[in-house]
Amino acid sequence: MKLTQREFPARAAQLAREAAVFFFCGPDEAGALAAAGSLVGHLPDAGERIDLSGADLRNDPARLGDEARSRSLFGGARHILARVQGDDALEAIKILIETGDAGAGAACPVLVHASGATDKARTAKLLEGRPDAAVVMFWPPDLRTMTQTVRQLGDAAGVRLGSELAEQIARACSLDVRLAQSEVEKLALYLDASAQSPRTASADDLRSIGAAVEEEGFLPLVNAVLSGDLAKLPGEMDRLRALQLNPVGVCLAFERRVAQLFQLAGRIGPHGNVAQMLEAEQKARRIFWRDRPDLEIQLRRWQGTDLLRLIERIALLHRALMRDNRAADVLLAQELTMIAKAACRRRQPVPG
Repeated sequence: MKLTQREFPARAAQLAREAAVFFFCGPDEAGALAAAGSLVGHLPDAGERIDLSGADLRNDPARLGDEARSRSLFGGARHILARVQGDDALEAIKILIETGDAGAGAACPVLVHASGATDKARTAKLLEGRPDAAVVMFWPPDLRTMTQTVRQLGDAAGVRLGSELAEQIARACSLDVRLAQSEVEKLALYLDASAQSPRTASADDLRSIGAAVEEEGFLPLVNAVLSGDLAKLPGEMDRLRALQLNPVGVCLAFERRVAQLFQLAGRIGPHGNVAQMLEAEQKARRIFWRDRPDLEIQLRRWQGTDLLRLIERIALLHRALMRDNRAADVLLAQELTMIAKAACRRRQPVPG
């Protein structure tokens, strides 16, 4: 079966009981991975987690079925989380399904988190028509949706969050649900809050725990690079190194922003007006007013095939960072500098 990210939360418990293979995909990789984690919490007996990579499955496609039909070290239950790129898991899942249909026996739940894949991927097409499988596609959340998600995370942790504070956390975390959850968990610990004993959080509490704030997050770097602001770039790169920001986390922040640009570009249309579209998005609270000037600049810099190439380039950067984390800092700095220079060359005015 195939679900949207809006349908998934209400169906998660049922899916955990009825399905055996789960394919989480889409531009919002943080949201897809968080959803995989939430599904594990709904499994009747999650047991031990077995981690597999795309390389594991490409090199030995039969291994997925072998692992899924094995028992854990102490004879208990298990589940598999495979973190792959694109269709890396395709052949492995084909073998898992074929051997299962041939009577190889029951398999444990298999969760696949596919970076760089969509519901149009071959793996998704293989699974979407099966009653024992689920394909869930995740698009980056807008600010309003993420603010609601932060409040829901707070409710679950026993932390009461007002709209303004929840929105501040959402922005500071660059709409990344994993980072937002981490901030909420820190608040719960600081306030000694729980679902049974809820506490109300304040802006002072947020500052007290040293939670992420805009100036210490990814957004200034993202905006400097994608806007082609070469004057700000050296300072942002120095800050990146000083704060020791995780290169993959930084790359994910860029992936979310370029996915947002792609969505917004689709709403402009071929002859639309950028400023009018962004005004409508702001009124609908799908973007934050402080982000609007940067989004307008970036939408004028990156259009059509240039935007598509940018999306592909960021995805390739993500894969390269995952392959070689020893040189990740250097690789990230080089690539971001090249993207910023390309954006700077596109400073010519565009109508609308």
